This record gives sequence, structure tokens and C-alpha cells, in this order.
Amino acid sequence: MGGVNHLDECEVFLKNMFADPNILTIKSNLLRKIISFIIRKTRIKQMKENYLKIGGKSPLTDIQKSLCEKLNKMQDEFKFDFISTYVPPFVKEVLAKYDIKNDDEIILFPLYPHYSTTTTKSSLNDFYNNFNTGCKIHEVPFFYNDNLYNEIIFNEIKSHKKADILIISAHSLPQKIINNGDIYEQHIKEHFQIIKEHFKNDFKDIVLAYQSKLGPVKWLEPSLSEVLKQFNNESILIYPVSFCIDCSETVFELDIEYKNEYKGYLEVCSCPNDKDDFCNFILKTVQSI
Repeated sequence: MGGVNHLDECEVFLKNMFADPNILTIKSNLLRKIISFIIRKTRIKQMKENYLKIGGKSPLTDIQKSLCEKLNKMQDEFKFDFISTYVPPFVKEVLAKYDIKNDDEIILFPLYPHYSTTTTKSSLNDFYNNFNTGCKIHEVPFFYNDNLYNEIIFNEIKSHKKADILIISAHSLPQKIINNGDIYEQHIKEHFQIIKEHFKNDFKDIVLAYQSKLGPVKWLEPSLSEVLKQFNNESILIYPVSFCIDCSETVFELDIEYKNEYKGYLEVCSCPNDKDDFCNFILKTVQSI
């Protein structure tokens, strides 16, 4: 989706996000515009205040730049670059940097471990809606069940101080989207079982929870807030399983809001980001295509 690079992009992000029919699933374009406008105007102030607490921008863009730079230094077979959906760099401005011919090939690597219409499908649609060259396109599918990728998660969890409870926190979705056939929840539950099985002897309890609920409609449960209420003096470690790159949902929502909400010890794992093992995973994945 992209991360806000400065406060002026907050409104740009919200406008583009809620104009996306994969996010605001309203058939009427006019009604979507009206509701999008209302959401934007009611959320913009709080959104800016939240970003100010983490330095006035998301860490996402800088980490993705570093990730691509490291991947480009590792080899000369591919040229790595990144595109955001709702804030710059957009599809057209990134592709304009390259003289793409019809005999070239492009690999699209959505940085979402699990498939969802709200994330993977939305990002791919954005690319195809803005791309008109006749070269060959490859798409990297979901990878939550890839052993090499999960080793990155296991190593990150192991690198932290031993805690009593491990919470696997996934970004929530409205239940209506799941009921309409989105397979995201299925992927999250399967991924949770992979992690739980690996650490079954290392924590008193391993729990799945959902974060980032927005609005009054029913979302996936249990919410992270409700899960945290179940514990008191236990030490907690949270892994943000929906994200490959740290963003406002990890460095603000988890590491500030939820950490303040819980009175005991709580620590948040970082995402794969631009770590060497994540670079190796990406490179091996695209080399296998």
C-alpha cells in the first residue's frame, strides 16, 4: 500500500485507499466517493497526530529503498525496484525510469505473505491498470507456507528475550469480506498453526489475535485488545505476521498503543524488513521463476 513519507501525504493515502473498490467494497462509485470523503475528513487529524509520534512519516519507504539497494548489490541478473499503491512512488513514475521493451520480463512480488483481495489483488490491479507494455509478466504468489520465509520468522522470535506468551498478531478484515470469499483468514490460520507447532514447547501459550479494526462493522476476532485483557503479569512477545516491512501498524499501533495498553512486559518483533535472510529469500524466489 505504501507508507506516508510526510504529513501532507496522509490525505493522499486515505483518498486513494478508500477510492479502491477492493477496500471499500461498495458497488456505487458515487456512494463510495461520498463515504470515502467522510472517512477521510474524520480520520485525517488523528492520522497526522499518530504519525507525529513516530517521526512524521512511516518507516516503510526507507526500508523498501534499502531492501532494493541491497538486492541490487547482491546480483546483476535482476533490477529491483518498488511501487506503492496509495502514495508515491506510484506505478507510472517507477516504470518511467526504465526503457521496457516487449521482450523484457517483469516479476511482480507483492509484499504480502497471505493472499487477500484487499492487499494482493488490489496491488496487482493497480499495476495492470497503469501498465501497457506487451512484455511478459510473472506474479509471485503468497508465501506464508514457504519454509525459508518461516525460518526468518522463527529466527526473529528466537532473538528476543524469552516471554511467557507469544501473540501472533494479524491485520484484521471486515467479516463481510471473508464471507464474500476472501481466503485471507484461512491463510492466517494456517500460518498460525505453522508457527505454533514450531514453538509449542517454548511458551506457556501461543495465541492468534487481530489488530487494526476500523469502524462499527464486525471484523475478524479475537481482537488484540480483548486478548491482552486475558493476561496480567505474564510477559508477552508479539509477532506482526501480516507484514513483511515495518509500518505504522507495527511501530505505532503495536509498539506504542498496545504496549501502553498492556500493563505488563510487552515486546514487539520487527518484520523481515531489509535483513540479509529476507533478501536471500526474495532472490531465491525470483530466481526460481
